Amino acid sequence: MKIHLGPAGSPASSTLEGLAAVRQLGLQAMEAQFTHGINMGLQLAKQIGEENQKQGIVLSVHAPYYINLASEERSKVAASKKRILDSCERAHIMGAKNIVFHAAYYGKHKKEETYSIVREAMLEIMSIIEKNQWNVQLAPETTGRISQFGTLDEIIKLVKEINCSFCLDSAHIYARANGNIDYSNVFRQLNFWKKPLHCHFSGIAFSEKGERNHLNLNSNDFNDFAKHVLQSKRETTIISETPITWRDSLKMKKIFEQMGYKF
Repeated sequence: MKIHLGPAGSPASSTLEGLAAVRQLGLQAMEAQFTHGINMGLQLAKQIGEENQKQGIVLSVHAPYYINLASEERSKVAASKKRILDSCERAHIMGAKNIVFHAAYYGKHKKEETYSIVREAMLEIMSIIEKNQWNVQLAPETTGRISQFGTLDEIIKLVKEINCSFCLDSAHIYARANGNIDYSNVFRQLNFWKKPLHCHFSGIAFSEKGERNHLNLNSNDFNDFAKHVLQSKRETTIISETPITWRDSLKMKKIFEQMGYKF
């Protein structure tokens, strides 16, 4: 098994410069952030892809936050699909595999209705990805607010039904469950997944509505998570989404090394 650790966003001044910086830090992964909008042209994406052929970083992309595939407004659904597809195009050119995104809000829909809407929208997007022969996979994320589509059960059902990938954000599961998470149960539910696992990890502040904001790494929490990652014997990428992303990635690395894993 291989474990890849790295930050959400670049530890340098740009995604392009971040690839070498990640490698110099002794890390193995990085998630390009389109969270506040896609400001990367196709030519820059090509440069990043060429640079990463030298650096060998496991790249992923976080699509914009402004996505709601279950919006009641058709224009917002269309814009959401375009944001995902624009992220996919750039990811393909860069050589990034997983396209992470928050799929939807329940709004006025029942949860079952939201699931069906998201499922159909993702199938449409996946057909366009296949038509364009982009080497990427959609990775809807477990979400942290109770108003959002994206419980672990919903994501697992989606993965099983349409054969997409996913992003396991344990901080979001923790916040959504009011400060409770059983990693043994989480990884038991993921036994069906035999492919590489893509994860986010951070501390988190929450309220009765779920996630409020991400916090720096709690080593005790990560120890428990890391133990289950090693027990799963599955290739795993873990992206640090804490306020000090790459520094906490290095803390994660130290914890894995203390458990006997060699990078």
